[in-house]
Amino acid sequence: MIVIPGVLGSRLVNRKTGEEVWPSVFRSSDDDLSLPISPDLLSNRDDLVAARIVDTIKLARLVPSRLAPEVYVYYELLEALERFGGYRAGDWNSPPPGGDQDTFYVFPYDWRRDNVESARELVGRIEELKLKLNRPDLQFNIVAHSMGGLVARYAAMYGNADLPAEGETPQPTWAGAKGINKIFMFGTPNGGSAEAFATLLEGFSLTEGLRRRVSLLNNLTREDALTAPALFQLLPHGETARLLDENLQPLALDLYDPAVWQRYGWSAVADPKYRQRLTRDGVGERTDKNPRQSPSLKDLDAYFAEVLGRAKRFHEALSAATQVSVPPVALYAFGGDCEETLAAPVILRDEKRGRWVTLTAPRSFQSSSGRRVNRRDATRAMYEPGDGRVTRRSLLGESAADGRRASPFNTRLPITYAVFACDLHSDVQKNKILQDNALTLLVSEALK
Repeated sequence: MIVIPGVLGSRLVNRKTGEEVWPSVFRSSDDDLSLPISPDLLSNRDDLVAARIVDTIKLARLVPSRLAPEVYVYYELLEALERFGGYRAGDWNSPPPGGDQDTFYVFPYDWRRDNVESARELVGRIEELKLKLNRPDLQFNIVAHSMGGLVARYAAMYGNADLPAEGETPQPTWAGAKGINKIFMFGTPNGGSAEAFATLLEGFSLTEGLRRRVSLLNNLTREDALTAPALFQLLPHGETARLLDENLQPLALDLYDPAVWQRYGWSAVADPKYRQRLTRDGVGERTDKNPRQSPSLKDLDAYFAEVLGRAKRFHEALSAATQVSVPPVALYAFGGDCEETLAAPVILRDEKRGRWVTLTAPRSFQSSSGRRVNRRDATRAMYEPGDGRVTRRSLLGESAADGRRASPFNTRLPITYAVFACDLHSDVQKNKILQDNALTLLVSEALK
């Protein structure tokens, strides 16, 4: 088995100094979470590498308070695999004897970088592990949380292949199926997530519940988010990409068009102060203390067009209709559907300030015609059932590619089994009911 965490779920360390930059209480004096910016996405690298999964976050160490809790992220999932599933932890580089059975391998990855790059790395790691185990025929089941499910799906559908060029129709080859058997997806945004859109606009707090009390934590700012191609690949797409006007009616806007982001002031790329600072900081030569020179505005805009275009092609690739009647890799979906989850942000015009305002959380407001929209109506229009970050509809991929719908869930994804519980996105992989369902399926398969 392979376990793949979601976005923010891998520890990032400096490969030279060993300093852990994520998760960390303060921003590093030597490293930034922001990747370099240039139109050549593959070359936008820094010294940070993925070390291991974020099993726990010890806030008592990060925050000077005896009352600060220890947040269990993936610890309980890994513990369940060992205690109740009968699995043991394996090492990719030195797999144990008999490591081709009853063993799980954790795949940490740099969650900032392009998901296709991570998927291709996963395929390579699988092939290397099969050679070390002397099992060329070996297939792995994958347990993936959130964005990790997209990485796994791409790896299964396309193997080590890159995205097709712009304008080319993606054709799933299922080349990765020779190393992947089944994918168990916990809270995977197969149709994208409006919360990812909100993160690009506003940033993300590592400890949402402690946000007011803990202001010094190394949170993901919107400037950090701008440099991470993977976050753009989490944007809503297909029928899940919904935006509403001041009358709570659908707006026909293209989320892949850079001009739309500029017009509505979305993300740091459209922030005049950020753009001015880039121009100011980009003047002068690089120094040993700050080896990365800021990009020019031309580079910034070219990067942004490229990252949006690649996100579009990534979505098209995952949604592409397969040519085989029964896809060789089945999908199992586990998620939450009891929480109000953002599905449709609202765009308002602030005439007094001469700007557009995008609401990612419901509130009452007055339209330009004088109509008063109360918070209850805004909530009904903006939210759908989900886990607080991924809607039920997105997990099931109900707006995936054109083509025959797969039974029994009336979706276009080859979902064999799905079960939902009342839990938040960060907790679905820890939910005992969902864990029990997944482990039952795994153990039943092993006994066949």
